[in-house]
Amino acid sequence: MKRIFLVLVAMVFCLGCAKVSVQGSKEPIKVDISMRLDVYQHVQNDINAIEDIVGGAPQEQKTDDQQSWMDIFIGPAYAQEDLSPEIQQAALRRKDRLTELHAQESQGVVGEDKSGLVQLRDASQAGTPVEALIAAENIDRLVIYKGIAAKNNTPVEEIQKVYAQRLQADAPAGTPIEVSNPATGAYEWKKK
Repeated sequence: MKRIFLVLVAMVFCLGCAKVSVQGSKEPIKVDISMRLDVYQHVQNDINAIEDIVGGAPQEQKTDDQQSWMDIFIGPAYAQEDLSPEIQQAALRRKDRLTELHAQESQGVVGEDKSGLVQLRDASQAGTPVEALIAAENIDRLVIYKGIAAKNNTPVEEIQKVYAQRLQADAPAGTPIEVSNPATGAYEWKKK
């Protein structure tokens, strides 16, 4: 019996100590991580907040049946990164002239250029109050662009490009807008 036991132990020992060979591939291991980082998410949020002021978007109000008893004890919370007073004032001034600006845009007198500024498109209107409207609007837009750029540590030119897309999209029908021609890559004016 001892002999059988020793034979079994020898077999288990031989089988248990079998040589295992692990070979790695000769090519390096590749890890593919795809991730989209929206760099301008905060910029877009700022643009939306400003355009809500300019366009007069109504603030969402809770009705009595939507309010809870917690609203009595806990006031509204505001983000620490609110828009600066200069930006808010510029947006309010833009709001005051929005109706007049849209009237001039829909008639094709002024247009929205690629850098988010208003340009005179009808030379017969030169020297009229339209030029004062253009100057005031562009001054306020530049205040807004510089403020957003400083807040988000982004070049002003990048802010203007992103903002120009929003302004062109919001412009009324008939507004001249400056857009890129895909065939040539050059910018040209067309009516919206």
